[in-house]
Amino acid sequence: MHLRSSYLAAPWLALALAVGGCAAPGPGGAQRAAAGDQDFNDPLEDTNRAVFGFNQVVDRNVLVPVAKTYRTVIPDPMRQSIHDFLQNLNGPIIFANDTLQGQFGLAGNTLGRFALNTTVGVGGMFDVATRVGIPYHTNDFGITLAVWGIPDGPYVIVPVLGPSNPRDLAGQVADGFADPWNIIASEHHRLWAPILRSVVSGVDERSRNIESLADIERTSLDYYATIRSLYRQRREAQIRHEDQNLPNPASLQGSNAAPGSSPSMMYSIAEMPRSPEVPPR
Repeated sequence: MHLRSSYLAAPWLALALAVGGCAAPGPGGAQRAAAGDQDFNDPLEDTNRAVFGFNQVVDRNVLVPVAKTYRTVIPDPMRQSIHDFLQNLNGPIIFANDTLQGQFGLAGNTLGRFALNTTVGVGGMFDVATRVGIPYHTNDFGITLAVWGIPDGPYVIVPVLGPSNPRDLAGQVADGFADPWNIIASEHHRLWAPILRSVVSGVDERSRNIESLADIERTSLDYYATIRSLYRQRREAQIRHEDQNLPNPASLQGSNAAPGSSPSMMYSIAEMPRSPEVPPR
């Protein structure tokens, strides 16, 4: 049991390598998002802006180079299989949160996806479920707490990890403890397994959205305010279980990836529109 607590560190590592990657808004979209960001609960704005700037430095000098290297070295079909495999690992935590929220239709879809992709999809290496009409959706304990009526608290920017709030941070910790893959790794003294999962998830997330991050930053009058507004809008849509195509602002600063293997505000890498990949020069 004492080892299990150490696995809480693994989910955070993904964020250190997943700083980026959201689909850019259309022309003027970033400005509209910033303009609509009124009365947001951001009492720590000065500190948050300073941390946001630090995260940008980490992104430019560490995360983007690593992501570009990954995209250059690993062929696209193999990257897609890695992506599908990581998504499939999220299934148990997503199923648990679907059930806790009383979303039994979504829970059935999640269970069906996991069973189909784990068997026919060769351990999750191929997303067969989406091809037969069972699309992926994300869920996490932060959303569960919101559905139960727990308030979010103040907006915060966590160093390297990016946008969050106290409710979602608590949800991330809970998902990390509950994730069955982390539990299995702990019981077998395999610390490297959740760490590897988190690192690869972060690299995959960032590599899929390199151009999108540059686009949203270029079109923003106030990049910080744009990310803050998009974060709120997207999170509220997820809590309402609405279909939405908003970009994932949390991933801009390092949130990705997967329930149980990385903080919940990463929400799911698969849920974002995938930007066209341009071969690095």
